[in-house]
Amino acid sequence: MHSLQLRNDTLLEIGTFLVRRWSGKEQVTLSIKDQKEIQTKLRENKVTMFPLDRYQGTDFQKYRQLRTALWYESMRIRHSSKILSNDHAFGFILNTLETRRIESIGRKYWQGMDEEIIFSYGFAWLYRPLLNSLYGHNRIVEGFTQYFLLGDIKGEIPPSSFEKIQKAAKIASESVCEAVEKKYGTDWLEKKVSDIIRVLEIDPLLTIPISMPKISSGIAMTEQEFMKTLNKIAKYRESDFGELDPTKISDGKQVFDEFKVLLEETKKNQNKGLTTEVAGISVPVLTNVDETKIYDTDLINNLKVKFKEWKSGWKEQHVVTGDEFDQETYMEGHKPFMTDKKIAIKTRIFILLDHSSSIAEQETQYKKATLALCEVLNFLKVQFSVYAFNTEQKQVTCWLIKPENLQWNNVSAKRLAQIKANGSTPLAEVYNLLLPTIRSKKPDIFLTLTDGEPSDPDAVRSVMRDFKMLGTKMVAIGVGLDTGYSITIANNLRRLGYERTLAVSRLNEIPKRVLNVLGTD
Repeated sequence: MHSLQLRNDTLLEIGTFLVRRWSGKEQVTLSIKDQKEIQTKLRENKVTMFPLDRYQGTDFQKYRQLRTALWYESMRIRHSSKILSNDHAFGFILNTLETRRIESIGRKYWQGMDEEIIFSYGFAWLYRPLLNSLYGHNRIVEGFTQYFLLGDIKGEIPPSSFEKIQKAAKIASESVCEAVEKKYGTDWLEKKVSDIIRVLEIDPLLTIPISMPKISSGIAMTEQEFMKTLNKIAKYRESDFGELDPTKISDGKQVFDEFKVLLEETKKNQNKGLTTEVAGISVPVLTNVDETKIYDTDLINNLKVKFKEWKSGWKEQHVVTGDEFDQETYMEGHKPFMTDKKIAIKTRIFILLDHSSSIAEQETQYKKATLALCEVLNFLKVQFSVYAFNTEQKQVTCWLIKPENLQWNNVSAKRLAQIKANGSTPLAEVYNLLLPTIRSKKPDIFLTLTDGEPSDPDAVRSVMRDFKMLGTKMVAIGVGLDTGYSITIANNLRRLGYERTLAVSRLNEIPKRVLNVLGTD
């Protein structure tokens, strides 16, 4: 299949959906970086994959390998209590045992993965190095990995070493089977690693070189060679998977429909959704940005809990009279009766984020707060778009972070993360850039988050009248380092003609203030 240059942002979107679905954890984030190995950080709920072009084969074959690798990392998140470093023998062997354990557990409820697992093992066999190309104890560790996972070894090894490998693989297989059968976890399996290390007669701190996905011979494989490999792997795992058809495995029809959607989205994103014909408005293009640095999971979850009733369309509130009496509230001296208020959020909101140099000191916290706002707006199914402005190469640039017609996701977060705080606050110039978009979209609220005075207040007052004539409510939030400064900023903004101004000194208050504006409209 001819390469179609799959976009990382499209891969991230579908990959994030899959990893969250497979792992059962909605807060998991996915990144694609040019690095040496796949990494999963359990505490941070973070998975980092290397780019698609690190794999061999056609685009479809590469996608299948990445997809299966993502499934394994999802199973680790769901079923592993720890992931050790692969840099030393002890951690490498434990992770190898865990691969088989989580695979056995995951297959029970993701049975459609069987063919994809065997397909991935087929390429894994081609990627593994020849044992006679390795030296020292690394050869015996690699031999154990090959024999345990793939049922055979590549290359030559002394008979005495092969006996150790066979014995160690038997212990490993029996340990994994017992762990799965008796529902033992990672900690129990970790105790078995010492037995394997003892049999292999290696140092547990032995340095293990990272094995990259590559065909060691450097020669492109033929379809016949790959089918032969698939058949070999399928036979080896027949006791676990049952009889599988290598031809069917190679075709991968059950995944191809998903892949076609991926291709269609790639083509669509190249021409629609994120493109802009307005001069001065650009789309951030980097996809290797680590957006997890601006995720505040606690803030996001707390906000979702606080505004959860909004999603249902009803909000509980206390009143002076009513049918339901709350004794605890009465004892505290508050309004003692409870009632439900109907909430309907039909407001369409346009958000502009000031990324001038004055926010540089608190840039990360500022982004955390705005990202949390976007996450909750998306959670509440509010229609919104997000733009930001800064100065790039002495020229003011307005950045499209999220258009109204696309969902907020980790790709949007990556666009936000890469905007650098730089330059002055030319609000009037930015507003004029956005005026054609506002005329077209006609949002109900135009919200500006800023922490400084505009470069030309008179010009802002002038363009503000144009926005009001369109029927858009102009709202501004003044962000300051302390309460007094933020109030001063808000007062200055009020003089510019905004219909409503708010003051915030604690950045994590931004989402609540914005959501309260929506709740009162």
